[in-house]
Amino acid sequence: MSKRTRLLPLIGALTIAFQITMAGVASAHHVNVFAEAVCDAFAGLQIDYVASSWSTTPPEGENPQVEIRFDGILVDSGAFLDPNYELGGSSVPPVDASQVVVTAVAVGTWGNGTGGGQSASTTVLLTEECEQPGLGRFTGGGHQLRVDGVRVTRGLTIHCDLLLSNNLEVNWQGNSFHMTEHLATVKCSDSPDIIQAPPDAPLDTLVGVGTGRYNNVDGFTIEFTLVDAGEPGTSDMAALLIYETANPGNVVLDVPLQFLGGGNLQAHFDQPHK
Repeated sequence: MSKRTRLLPLIGALTIAFQITMAGVASAHHVNVFAEAVCDAFAGLQIDYVASSWSTTPPEGENPQVEIRFDGILVDSGAFLDPNYELGGSSVPPVDASQVVVTAVAVGTWGNGTGGGQSASTTVLLTEECEQPGLGRFTGGGHQLRVDGVRVTRGLTIHCDLLLSNNLEVNWQGNSFHMTEHLATVKCSDSPDIIQAPPDAPLDTLVGVGTGRYNNVDGFTIEFTLVDAGEPGTSDMAALLIYETANPGNVVLDVPLQFLGGGNLQAHFDQPHK
């Protein structure tokens, strides 16, 4: 048998071993991605996603920069880190999309020095009907604040979005203000330092700006803050500022944020609506 013939089995074995080794290294630097459409009680239709490394062995599974893209648009980034080597989260899909390609890209250099660039994609069909509700609403009325001896009464139903009509009426010393149906801006929040319940609600503070009529004359703006700090309402707070829109220096009512003199402000869950 020639020397060349004797070397062929050895070369073949080495080639197979090399291929297996390279396949094992390569597989450690691939990514998986799972995504699905869900209807969230507050956020409406969104896509939940989880990207992961094929390897759960350090440092092969570690990557400091992994990007999540919806139809090529970056929506999140993070790292594959011990012990799970995953990146998960949620984001809203593009407007009016019927399907979304969710891609995970391992952009950074892997923990053992291998370069990044590996990716995986999956297509999510957005076939589920999902109404996006508002984050909540405030109600209250029939009670008063006292500012410099002046009794101020108010009645309201205010939503945490700009979709539905709202009601806000303020009366004091023979004067009145009626807000028009829709707000200009609104912001709702839930502070961990305020115990709003009962009942449970997704907010405890609402800040809004609207326009309306002062003594039946158009052209006035109201800025207001509402705080529900639980029952029976003695810790609730409100602020009201009403002024001429074209001349903000012409303030007709200014009630700084303070405890209610009586009555109650109540935060609620809102009903689903489009």
